[in-house]
Amino acid sequence: LRARLLWSTLLGAVLLATTDLLLQRFSGMVATLIPTGAVTGALGAPLLMWLIPRLKLQGDRPPQATGVALTRHAAPHRLATGLLLALVAAMVAGHLVGQGANGWSIIAPTNWGVIEWRFPRVIAAAASGLMLAIAGTILQRLSANPMASPEVLGISGGCAIALILGIYLLPAPSNAMLVAIGTLGALATLLVLVALNRKSGFVPERLLLSGVAISALFDAVRSVLLAGGDPRGQQVIAWLAGSTYYVDVGSALLVGSMAAGLALVSLPFTRWLDIMPLGAATARSLGIGLNRARLALLLLVALLTACATLVVGPLSFIGLLAPHMARLLGFSRARQHLVGAALIGMLLMVLADWVGRQIMLPYEIPAGLVASLIGGAYFMWGLRRL
Repeated sequence: LRARLLWSTLLGAVLLATTDLLLQRFSGMVATLIPTGAVTGALGAPLLMWLIPRLKLQGDRPPQATGVALTRHAAPHRLATGLLLALVAAMVAGHLVGQGANGWSIIAPTNWGVIEWRFPRVIAAAASGLMLAIAGTILQRLSANPMASPEVLGISGGCAIALILGIYLLPAPSNAMLVAIGTLGALATLLVLVALNRKSGFVPERLLLSGVAISALFDAVRSVLLAGGDPRGQQVIAWLAGSTYYVDVGSALLVGSMAAGLALVSLPFTRWLDIMPLGAATARSLGIGLNRARLALLLLVALLTACATLVVGPLSFIGLLAPHMARLLGFSRARQHLVGAALIGMLLMVLADWVGRQIMLPYEIPAGLVASLIGGAYFMWGLRRL
């Protein structure tokens, strides 16, 4: 361990110093300053992808106890009903309650001039929260890793890079064209994940490490693209922060219907999600084909993440936070966990969008940033339980 710490420190220092010196050497050849960290990530990510197949991981062992006691709620249906009522109240408030030039007001439901502007944002926020929460729940149960989340797989990063390239390279891309480009980026990332993990049988640890490497590469490319100061970068930055500002009624209805459909598709997988956290040996003994099950769940997570990312950007923390809160409230079985996390994800996103619209009027804070603030505070509070 001591030798590993020493060599990792030296190699990290050499890699960063060499990258910085090379950038200084060739800085005159480009018009903008390229961040050293971005180039280091671009160099390190392929190296990590090369190392992943050579790592010896114990991915088929059952999970170890975390030391955090989780209780099962005696009446999960009542708890889910309470969350549903809270969600309905939050959505009504998101439509009818807000600030204006004359302070706080409650508008009439017939005031379509205001409702038309708020409706797509509320629906998009709820739908994205639903999809990311379900994706996070599936990933955490699939990998038996409580820190797994949709953005770790790199699907949202691939979608983001494709959209950025579309905005920068195409003269005047339409919304439909950008959606198609983002979908292709997400599918391309999924193909890379499948190619890297097919031989290993989609072992969760390798899958997450592959996602980390891909995410690091995409983050590096994104930083380089945005470092040039192009005016179009402001729209990209707002989208990356998780803003619902650019969502129209058509996009909101589309993402809402897709979220509902994918949520229904996820329910038949609950048996797998109940058994797979127990370990590969247990799953095989109960007749589950692990390769097929892992690939199917991975495809579902990719679809959920890509659909949410296309509308509101690569949101963070919702896919990590909602499953944690659902387990903490006592949703233990897979079906209960999915439903509870979905309701919590929708509630958090609707509240985050509403708070972001009100807290700094006339300016707005993107819903993704508000959700990240909530998530960070929650996890700092949760550290007391460890």
